[in-house]
Amino acid sequence: MSNNKERLFTEFAAPTTQEWLDKIQADLKGADFNKKLVWRTNEGLKVQPFYRREDVLKLKTPDALPGEFPFVRGNKKDNNEWYVRQNIVAEDAAEANAKALDILGKGVDSLGFRIPGDKVSAGFIETLLKDIRCDIVEVSFRTCPCHVLELTDILTAYFEKQGYDKEKIVGGIGFDPIEKMLMKGKDTSKMLANAPVLVEKLKDYPNLRCIMVHSEALNNSGAYIVQELGYALAWGNEYLHQLVEAGVDADLAARSIKFYMGVSENYFMEIAKFRAARLLWAEIVKQYEPKCECSCKMIVNAQTTTYNQTMFDSYVNLLRTQTETMSAALAGVHSIVVTPFDAVYEQPTDFSERIARNQQLLLKEESHFDKVVDPSAGSYYIEELTHSLADVAWKLFLKIEEEGGFLAAVKAGTVQDDINATNDKRHADAAKRKEFILGTNQFPNFTETSDGKAPKACACSCGHNHEATIKAISTTRLAADFEQLRISTENSGKTPVAFMLTIGNLAWRQARAQFSSNFLACAGYKIIDNLGFETVEEGVDAALAAGADIVVLCSSDDEYATYAVPAFRYLDGRAMFIVAGAPACMEELKAAGIENFVHVKCNVLETLKEYNAKLGI
Repeated sequence: MSNNKERLFTEFAAPTTQEWLDKIQADLKGADFNKKLVWRTNEGLKVQPFYRREDVLKLKTPDALPGEFPFVRGNKKDNNEWYVRQNIVAEDAAEANAKALDILGKGVDSLGFRIPGDKVSAGFIETLLKDIRCDIVEVSFRTCPCHVLELTDILTAYFEKQGYDKEKIVGGIGFDPIEKMLMKGKDTSKMLANAPVLVEKLKDYPNLRCIMVHSEALNNSGAYIVQELGYALAWGNEYLHQLVEAGVDADLAARSIKFYMGVSENYFMEIAKFRAARLLWAEIVKQYEPKCECSCKMIVNAQTTTYNQTMFDSYVNLLRTQTETMSAALAGVHSIVVTPFDAVYEQPTDFSERIARNQQLLLKEESHFDKVVDPSAGSYYIEELTHSLADVAWKLFLKIEEEGGFLAAVKAGTVQDDINATNDKRHADAAKRKEFILGTNQFPNFTETSDGKAPKACACSCGHNHEATIKAISTTRLAADFEQLRISTENSGKTPVAFMLTIGNLAWRQARAQFSSNFLACAGYKIIDNLGFETVEEGVDAALAAGADIVVLCSSDDEYATYAVPAFRYLDGRAMFIVAGAPACMEELKAAGIENFVHVKCNVLETLKEYNAKLGI
């Protein structure tokens, strides 16, 4: 028996793709396959309901090896280790140092310091880095672009004073003037002349990168995955081209660039994004004819997005950041920053920062994500996604290059217009619940109040007020409109009471009461649901006794013809009257004076704003 080499299931004939399709079509009973089962993503991809080996045989990505060009399977061969990073705003050097030393003992091995430009000095750095071994811990620094050269001189002098081995210094000194152009509308393109000088100053530090691409800013502004990917590549190529044109060696130029990318909630698509990003960046760098293929490696710090985070039901943010972190870890990034769950409405607390760190440590210590290189390799689905994303992002990259490059596109406002249009579309989709925000526009916490919480405003930490000279990207979180609506209701001093008048068909009345309850709770209304009433008069009397401001009739379409008008007339304007659904008799009900209907085709946000106005809020 032990010598039996027969493969399992060989007695069964393998069905062909066409046989699978025929079976699916039969089960669909005439329904359109493409409409029912093919997922059309925001990126313009058509994702099939199943993939087979024959789908990936035509692709080149499965032939790639870890740690080898074009690095689609990652930069490492023997493990999937990544740095657990936490960022610190270092306005006070001593406080930031104390915090850094504290978290280094709690699982962090990468520090990101954000230093205000007016604080940059040798004494500040001495205090900030006291007792921190920069040859053991990854250290990264960011300040106002106009102070980067000064900061670089101070840091290199400090490293030499400490006697560090230059090859063991891992991290970065962030220089990214284009980001300020995108996000603040300030034309800082003149600062790009400092890039070759900066690279020259750090040429003896092979693992200390200084030219940054902060495409997570696009992610946090609502960009679709393919937009972030395509623009990040064009952004990086702009810097690479300018460095090489200025006479910087291609290998040195490429090894000076680091990418900061966001991670959104689309789990498998994000895994594919990072794989496609490495593949395409390697091909771009290859065109500059570097001496070593190792220069083609893309180094990525991934940070979970703030765009989909919410102020209400904020613990749901933990679910979002956990899956986002998993995507980045499985995709083999260099380092990860997990955004604390409360970051959108307060300065993160010790508790929220601890949870954020532990989310990564859980993936390492308990799930062993750091042990296996590119576990998604060979997955028909992810290989196809990687290929498809690379194809679409490459087309976007070429489009930008044909228009003069990324800097020209930013100055013309092309990139900003594209991202702002996407942000507007996503907000419109969220308003109609085409894009769900769990706990905000779908299944909100009925009894939650803000308790004084308010969304944080975005602020520039460089200490300068800049007059915008070019277009800027708008950075409005997806949940912001619903949060403002709910806060407006709460601040009105009176919480409207919505009473579900359930009557008639049991299944329909329960389903519509649940739908209406979720719908109205998005505005912070108090919801009173019921088991059912024998007559509409009984239901209306119970609603008024409960102090209802809104009465929602919940029944079946057929029964609305019987119940709706009598209920409306009996209520006689003593509360707002709503019919749950869009029955065939809607026009007759409107003719009888009924104005309000809630159903799946409603714009939830606009409808609730209208109801607030009617209620005097």
